[in-house]
Amino acid sequence: MVHNFNSGPSILPKEVFEQASQSILNFNDTGLSILEIGHRTPLFQAVVDEAMATARELMQLDSEHEILFLHGGASTQFFQVPMNLLNENETAAYLDCGIWGTKAIKEARLFGNVEVVASSKDKNYTYIPKGYTVPAGASFFHCTSNNTVEGTQMHSLPDTDIPLVADMSSDILSRVIDFNRYDLIYAGAQKNIGAAGVNLVIVKKDLLGKVSRKLPSMMDYRLHIEAGSLLNTPPVFAVYVCMLTLRWLKQQGGIPAMEKINDQKSALLYDTLDSLPLFRPTVAKEDRSKMNVVWAMDNPELEKEFLSICKENGMVGIKGYRTVGGFRASLYNALPIESVRTLTDLMKDFANKKA
Repeated sequence: MVHNFNSGPSILPKEVFEQASQSILNFNDTGLSILEIGHRTPLFQAVVDEAMATARELMQLDSEHEILFLHGGASTQFFQVPMNLLNENETAAYLDCGIWGTKAIKEARLFGNVEVVASSKDKNYTYIPKGYTVPAGASFFHCTSNNTVEGTQMHSLPDTDIPLVADMSSDILSRVIDFNRYDLIYAGAQKNIGAAGVNLVIVKKDLLGKVSRKLPSMMDYRLHIEAGSLLNTPPVFAVYVCMLTLRWLKQQGGIPAMEKINDQKSALLYDTLDSLPLFRPTVAKEDRSKMNVVWAMDNPELEKEFLSICKENGMVGIKGYRTVGGFRASLYNALPIESVRTLTDLMKDFANKKA
């Protein structure tokens, strides 16, 4: 059996794979493949409508927030957000908590001023800064809710009236939060929502239309809203997989049900790590991510040996990010708790043998 701990593209529900693969051969008994249906036909419009409606229901979004399915990964949003929200003479506030936040800051500086309100770079991004102040005159405050590479997660927001923008690529739909509190949310689909190649963007309508620059049509959120995410040919199959995944999530009991099982998975793995001196969690306890668990071992040879044993036992995606090293287990919504139990049993057995 394969246990998929990949950080993204990552594990999806078995039911989604089965339905999606069948639709490649015959979509809804039409005799057509989902790969060849027209994106402006009633067939695909029904897919987009269900995806948007289900996302709105799961996130309990109000009518002021619009839902978009756009091309590209979250990295596209690093520049599309400031292009739409930040004038050249204005300042945006950014929290620097990891590699993806750093990349977002770099792109934002192409369009206006950026004030980094706090950073955890001093300790290799192993914690989330606290006690910082968001400047009152900022156009928006940008944060990364969960840091996939470093294994940290924001468990609270700063007290501010500044518009909130969040990259939620690796923890969206995994826990109950007030999504309406955010003015713009973006997330690459390939972790908790669906297949790679599409972004989910949630944006409050009154946030838009305030920059003086001329925007390329494909970069203007307003035009995508007017076109219902069909301004141009969308990544049809990726949107369809999102729809299936959102449908599955709703059938499981929605976000509250996901949060409950995600709490169980992360608690099992962290408790195991904390009980075994051979393994060393690298993140401050209060900032640990429930989606991406990272740890290291002080003996490089033992690291290699344990990684080899993981591979022999069907553990996929356990190796840490190339710039961080160590290990990482991603516990996204579709990962069954049985996979986590298998991993923790393996860790205990290895630790006992090496004690």
